[in-house]
Amino acid sequence: MESFAFAPAYELPVWPFTPPPELGSAQVVRHPVVIVGAGPSGLTLACDLAQRGVRAVLLDEDDTVGVRGASSRGICYAQKSLEIFERLGIYARIAAKGITWSFGRTFSGDEEVYNFNLQATSVSKQPPFVNLQQFYIEWFLVDRILELGVTDLRWKSRVTRVEPLADGVRIDIETPAGSYTIEADHLIDATGANSPIRTQLGVESHASRSTDRWCISDVRFEKPLPTERWTWVDAPFNEGRGVWQHLMADGVWRIDYQMPEDCDPAEISRPEVAGARLREQLGPDVAFEFVWIGPYGYRDHLLERFRHGRVCFIGDAAHVVSPFGARGGNTGIQDAANLGWKLALVAQGQAGDALLDSYDAERRPAAQENLTVTSRSARFLAPRSPAEHTLRRAVVALAKRHTFARALVNTGRMSVANDYPAAPQLPEGARTVQNLPLQWADGRETTLMQLLAEGTQCLGLWFAPTRAQAQAACDATAGLPLRLLAVGGDSGLPTLQADETLARHLGIDPNVGGFVLVRPDAYRAALLAQATPDTITAAVRTALALTASSS
Repeated sequence: MESFAFAPAYELPVWPFTPPPELGSAQVVRHPVVIVGAGPSGLTLACDLAQRGVRAVLLDEDDTVGVRGASSRGICYAQKSLEIFERLGIYARIAAKGITWSFGRTFSGDEEVYNFNLQATSVSKQPPFVNLQQFYIEWFLVDRILELGVTDLRWKSRVTRVEPLADGVRIDIETPAGSYTIEADHLIDATGANSPIRTQLGVESHASRSTDRWCISDVRFEKPLPTERWTWVDAPFNEGRGVWQHLMADGVWRIDYQMPEDCDPAEISRPEVAGARLREQLGPDVAFEFVWIGPYGYRDHLLERFRHGRVCFIGDAAHVVSPFGARGGNTGIQDAANLGWKLALVAQGQAGDALLDSYDAERRPAAQENLTVTSRSARFLAPRSPAEHTLRRAVVALAKRHTFARALVNTGRMSVANDYPAAPQLPEGARTVQNLPLQWADGRETTLMQLLAEGTQCLGLWFAPTRAQAQAACDATAGLPLRLLAVGGDSGLPTLQADETLARHLGIDPNVGGFVLVRPDAYRAALLAQATPDTITAAVRTALALTASSS
């Protein structure tokens, strides 16, 4: 039998189990927020809350990150997620360790039919994508959470039962030292696609019937490949099925091979079989060593509601989509960023409980949009009928000769931050604001994420208000979580330099001016062409679900 070299396994960190104070006590302690699951979405939420000074308990069954055996799992982190990580203080580590890229190519057979450069429309300090093995993201988040010192991280803690209460949730937990019970004002389920909490509560996931199957090969090559995202629609070296090719950290290449739905996961993952696929793709003399090989299968699902009373579902517990376009893990990270500031303001008594309903009103449509886009891509790459095969052949043939048809090759629809539809807290809907480089009036540099990292408050960016307007607005909004900043002018407010790129990105005519309300998650919540103290106050109160009687 042919032998295959495996690179040394990754050395994953391990954190100790510490018996919690509730163990052995008859008293049931109540916590503001309990998060179950230390994957990317759960850790992002815990880190987000910690940076806002909100104490949370984070429970996880394991005592390490990633998956034992060190598979790469998620690898593509999109600009919006990178901006979130910048605000949380770990982006520099991610950029230093990962592979930055923005250019991708799509092939049919041996011929390139489509390419894209995501940097072309970006004004952010963060790049369109960084490739990095998922366990590194989780590792950096744990380090940051421990550094902040606010979160109670509890390893080797398995949730065995969840009981919804009128004003919270009761949670039974099993540990190596025994079992105990706690309560939470809010429970966040981040336990992934096979959520036991969702199953116990009887929440229907509406999973698709078919399973899409792939085999992942994490490989090191003696001779490096181009640092670009390459995708094959119908790779001749994979029996006409899809293939993805990415570079990750540590010189490891991630190559995903689409497999038949009825394949044997163990058989397709044998080193001899995986090695034959690599040689078919790259030639019989290619020199390589495997880091990890493993099968991967998924079924789409989407909950009807992401909030059930005092329980919220985030990440794969709420939705699973095809991995096409890197819309899975990034969506979970962005779920956490959407929910974190809302939980913080509600816990601190600065926003109404209805603000938590806006989590579902915003993130479920985002997940639905991602499901639609990725399902279309999945059907394009894995046709399920003769008619779909015919359509794909026609589109690919057209794309080789005509520019208009290249956009129909769906594999280039990479993850972007979703817009939010109109809702009670967003009368005009919302769109993301990129992490623009900015300058204070005195020339000091800053960015939008640096401004949003200071406390939990909305930003009010007002273009050249008068001193009288600024003072009146400060008086009117006193006590609200709002930081008023001027853009240009001489208003007496902290002032950023006037910038045409900033104005146009926010939707402002730089010649006319106006006021933009930016939420703590870097979404534009309101655009006021003619701002007054009353309209600014009303916009903030609407965005935070504060009624007339709210404090």
